[in-house]
Amino acid sequence: MMKLAITALLAGSAAAFAPAQSGRVATDLAVSELELGVTEPLGVFDPLGWLDSEPEAFERRRAVERKHGRIAMAAVVGTIVHNNHIVFDGYISPSNNLKFSDIPTGIDGIFTVPTAGLAQIIAFVGFVELAWLPASQYDGDYGVGYFGGDILDPEEKARKFNVEINNG
Repeated sequence: MMKLAITALLAGSAAAFAPAQSGRVATDLAVSELELGVTEPLGVFDPLGWLDSEPEAFERRRAVERKHGRIAMAAVVGTIVHNNHIVFDGYISPSNNLKFSDIPTGIDGIFTVPTAGLAQIIAFVGFVELAWLPASQYDGDYGVGYFGGDILDPEEKARKFNVEINNG
């Protein structure tokens, strides 16, 4: 059952990279060397050649990349917090007498969480992915603001976006 849940989670996340089903539009769109995320030493990084085959999908793919990069950065913070044994008080599953402090660090932790809890996590992630925050905000602004205040200088904002894209 656990393997099925993990497989379903991974298969569902792969759908974010599938192209939307729509008619092909002829376009002369090309990714400029001035785009955000195009930095030295790689320039335009497209190892799978998607920009050549589907240039009209670039903006959506960039939005998906930015969104999932932000999720990954938050997950790293969560991992660091958990690995330093900073946990919630109380029970993750009172019926199983399982406390938050009983969850081991690393990949073993996911196998300790009850199946119903994993199902809730997968349902919540699916809701966030499909309904609440779909990757349709191509500018990356989901209305939650910036940590540390708004960035007014356009050059500084571009630099921070490049850092986010390249490190996310």
